[in-house]
Amino acid sequence: MNFKLLIQYDGTDFHGWQIQKNKRTVQGELQRVLSLLEGSRVYVCGSGRTDAGVHAEGQVANVKMTKSFTAEKLRQAINGNLGKDIRVIFVERVDEQFHARFSAKSKTYVYRVVNSPVMSPFWLRYALHEARSLDMEKIKRAAEILIGEHDWTAFSCADDKSRSKIRTIFSLDVKTRFDDRAQAKMIEFYITGNGFLRYMVRSIVGTLLEVGLGKLETDSIRKALETGNKKFVGATAPAHGLTLLRVSY
Repeated sequence: MNFKLLIQYDGTDFHGWQIQKNKRTVQGELQRVLSLLEGSRVYVCGSGRTDAGVHAEGQVANVKMTKSFTAEKLRQAINGNLGKDIRVIFVERVDEQFHARFSAKSKTYVYRVVNSPVMSPFWLRYALHEARSLDMEKIKRAAEILIGEHDWTAFSCADDKSRSKIRTIFSLDVKTRFDDRAQAKMIEFYITGNGFLRYMVRSIVGTLLEVGLGKLETDSIRKALETGNKKFVGATAPAHGLTLLRVSY
């Protein structure tokens, strides 16, 4: 039986998604619990990897089990054996051909920034604090350049081993609102694409923030895409502001 899992986690105390020896990871925790329930080792396939400190509101995975579980019973059993910073929100039985990674059509991330002199402690783990004034019009104009199919070499991790650095960004929306919890301005970068390289989203956000601060010009983004040279991009934004929002199939 093939089960699709919708997972949420606070990434603060995880060393990312991918299983690593002697480190607490999301995949490692799920495989530990599901292998216990199955009575033998199982593999949990995620829609993609999130780095250490990155959160998820809509991570998707699938796992194949031989023991008989209803979707509801499996969800209860998994959550009963997990730490409180990770939960399986929904479980459904799916076709045997469903693959959390290869069946995905797009992924959406959100990066949150509290733009205020004072940072709310309630957002400390989930948003970046930027006290300086940002030119939002410049940020939005720069964001438009990034939409479409591009070679994202300049925006990827130096040791990214992906065969191709070409990805398509379907939409990049920069939204500003007043957040009641922070009692401050919240800037949210919503980025949807067919796939992402390691550090790509955080590099995009870091670059756009530097444009908003006047440290980079809009033309620098064009040069980064054309040349793949990292000297044209900004510093990579910290992991804790990033959340995997949803995966579409």
